[in-house]
Amino acid sequence: MMENYNERNEEKMEVQVNEKKGRMSVRKLAKRGLTFSLCAILAGGVAAGSYEAVNAFTGWNQNTVQAATDQTAALLTSESDSDETRTKGNLDVADIVEEALPSVVCITTKSVQEVEDYFGYYGFYGFGPGESYEQEVESRGSGVIVGKSDDNLLIVTNSHVVKDTNSVTVTFADGESYEAKVNGYDDDKDIAVVSVSFEDLTDDTLSAIDIAKIGSSDDLRVGEQILVIGNALGYGQSVTTGIVSSKSRQMNDEEDGVNLIQTDAAINPGNSGGAMLNMDGELVGISNSKSYGSLVEGMCYAIAISDVADGIEELMNQVPRDVVEDHGFLGITGSTVSEEAQMYGIPEGVFVREVTEDSGADKAGIKENSIITKFDGKSVDSIEELVNLLTRYEVGEEIDVVIAVPDGGEYKEQTVTVTLGKDPSGSDTKDKDQEKPDDDFFEEEEEPEEPEGPERWGDGFQFGKPAWN
Repeated sequence: MMENYNERNEEKMEVQVNEKKGRMSVRKLAKRGLTFSLCAILAGGVAAGSYEAVNAFTGWNQNTVQAATDQTAALLTSESDSDETRTKGNLDVADIVEEALPSVVCITTKSVQEVEDYFGYYGFYGFGPGESYEQEVESRGSGVIVGKSDDNLLIVTNSHVVKDTNSVTVTFADGESYEAKVNGYDDDKDIAVVSVSFEDLTDDTLSAIDIAKIGSSDDLRVGEQILVIGNALGYGQSVTTGIVSSKSRQMNDEEDGVNLIQTDAAINPGNSGGAMLNMDGELVGISNSKSYGSLVEGMCYAIAISDVADGIEELMNQVPRDVVEDHGFLGITGSTVSEEAQMYGIPEGVFVREVTEDSGADKAGIKENSIITKFDGKSVDSIEELVNLLTRYEVGEEIDVVIAVPDGGEYKEQTVTVTLGKDPSGSDTKDKDQEKPDDDFFEEEEEPEEPEGPERWGDGFQFGKPAWN
């Protein structure tokens, strides 16, 4: 039987970090004051190496860490209660929020984007071509603390929140912000893991945060009540409630695609990467998107946690990479495959227009007219993204690159291993890789329109400056 909540609520929990090992121990905490701070700037981070997930909600349903000899571990998942008569949803919403808020964070990112000037399409006074310039853009989203390594606190969020950013900042429940790094991301599942070093965290912050308890999205029932917590509009953590409207929505058209939980609980810009909780306070979904349009109301989505648990664990164990001053050189000149080209069956990725002789790409067998779709296991959808990835790899590193090669009227995937070399020209790789073809078939030049209907990715949440995720 589940313990009476009032009895559990009188226990105390306290988080401490061993300075030598960076390990966090958990003791029970009573009558935690509700920390509810506005988050103007958020910190994000990258977690390296192995981790141990620690249950933030200890007591009646204690979780265990499944550690392996290689020092990796699985996410903490809640075990089923042996008493089948236990009533779901018997905790008060305010009680759940009080316990869950310390595990939800605000995330702020900064990136450089190319924007048109005031006379963008018509040029100066309507004559001549318009000019563009680079501008730093700040975006906001959310995240959930799901575990830790020896040195870092690990946070899950959406890929579209932290991908292609220059900096990530995470703001915790006490209102303090810290710089973070990106461990890795999976575009297909729209998940990412960032980490914050324990060395940077103050004792006050450590005492104010918890690690979320992971539930099972498979056990949700249509009509069951849920809660959503996130950094809506960048104003700080807010809470909305609703029901599970459907469990059968798909993130993409693939049969084995990730399931989305549809709900009428409000998921607004800035909520992306935040928590969807069941009425036992367990994390069952990662807020992802909402549907837009004058005829749409109350259709919001979260990624089903059970579908992405393995992917989150993999990202938690990835080694974060910093920008390298003298980074490796792939040896290609390429362009982004446009949406128009994809309509004709050309895969999403980077179209290889030229291959530098005797470069790593040339020696690995990459040919002209191939499409680079993955680099070191990460999906590549633009030349800018490929360039960004290359800046984090050393000369001499061997990297697996997935390419789509023309084969009759189709493209077949191949995986080649490329040894990154030095740029023989000594010029900026970005300038070289961003050379564009004579026609527009492999460019993406169209001005994005305001989304109509369901928008299930980050682009649907980019509103003005700052942008929202």
